[in-house]
Formats: sequence, structure tokens, C-alpha cells
Amino acid sequence: MPPEVLVVLPTYEEAPNIDRVVRRVRATGADVLVVDDASPDGTGRCADELASLDPGVRVVHRPRREGLGRAYATGFAVALGTGATFVCEMDADLSHDPAALAGLVAEVSAGADVAIGSRYVPGGATPGWSAVRRLMSRSANRYARWALGLPVRDATSGFRAYRAEALRLLDPATCQAAGYAFQVEMTYRAARSGLRIVEVPISFVEREAGVSKMGPAIALEAALLITRWGLARLGRRLRSRT
Repeated sequence: MPPEVLVVLPTYEEAPNIDRVVRRVRATGADVLVVDDASPDGTGRCADELASLDPGVRVVHRPRREGLGRAYATGFAVALGTGATFVCEMDADLSHDPAALAGLVAEVSAGADVAIGSRYVPGGATPGWSAVRRLMSRSANRYARWALGLPVRDATSGFRAYRAEALRLLDPATCQAAGYAFQVEMTYRAARSGLRIVEVPISFVEREAGVSKMGPAIALEAALLITRWGLARLGRRLRSRT
């Protein structure tokens, strides 16, 4: 029987967190699909052990690390193949609270195409963040919002729920972004396709274990791609006026 809600968890070196996050997601009633990029710390093996004990847990092993966007594209393709009604995504480090999945799923169940867990709408929060980190994150989102005309405040959020039909329309496999810009690209595609996007306030907390995979190269990719997409958008608008 196809799952109603399937949560895609991309992982790379998340051995300290994988057991807790999978169990907490399963406690919500959702199924889990772990997409592991050949983690050298044994994350994939831990996920396999969980899957051997629980039919609601699936694991996809990718041969090498190619970035968050590529992992999500792979996971989304598998998720759609299961016949799931709603496909969700979240970080595997418990920065996102699995208990908040219900609010996201409720929005897509009520008619939204995409529900984004937002840090930057009333009620959203980033407890424990430094002022510098908060400024950088807000600035990146404001730039994406301005450059791409996005109707959301947290386009970089990786905590989301999609209706399966909407996700299929967005065709994640053809996204350009390999890193965190994938979230912005999916938001941009949803907006350009006229899909209904809603934001749900969430609290994004610091990871308790493991190491963040965010680095300068990922941030640079995001800045370059958003600028490129923004310039292309501007070109289309100018051509439409002539």
C-alpha cells in the first residue's frame, strides 16, 4: 500500500543522528526514505539496520557525494515511484523538528501545492543563532526574493511538504543546483508554474551532533545561480515590453 506521507532524508556523515531522526519521523506516522551519499562514517549501514526492522523505512545508496540537490532529486524520484500522496523533505540533523511535519502536511492536504517551514514569518525562529549568521541568512533570502520575485520569505528552507502532483510538475531531476540553492530553484520553479505556496512558521535549532556540510563553495554556487536566474528573468521582462 502506498504511503500517504513520505519524508526524504538526504544524509552524509549523519551517523550520530540517523537513528533518532528516523525514529522521531516514524513516530509521526510518516514513512522515511533515507538517501545516503556513501557516508564513510557508516550512516548508510545504520539506515539499513533501521530499514530491516521497519517496513516504513527505505534506503537509497548513492555511489558518491554529489551535493544536497542531487540527493533530493534522486530521493524525490524514488518517493514519487512509491505512489505517496505527499512528499516531504527535512534535514537529518534534527535542526527541523519532526513534530512540525503535521503542520506542513495539513497545508498541502488543505489545498496548497507546497508548504515551506519558514524561519522568517511571524512565529518562526532561529534560537541560538549568532547575529552574524542570522544576518547572512536573512540577506541571502532577501536577495533571492528580490532577484527572482519570490512570494516567500524563506526560499532557502529545507523543511517542506509537496503534493505529489506538484512535485512531479517541478521535475527536480532537471534542476541546475547541486547544493543548497536547490531549495531556491524549486521555490522559483513553483512560483513560475503558478503553484500555491504557503509558509508555516517553524523553529530552526542548532544541530546537537555531527558537523554542518555548509561551506563557501556551496554559498558561492547559490549566489551565482540566483544572479544568473535573476538576470534571465530581467531579460524576459525587458523582451516582453518590446
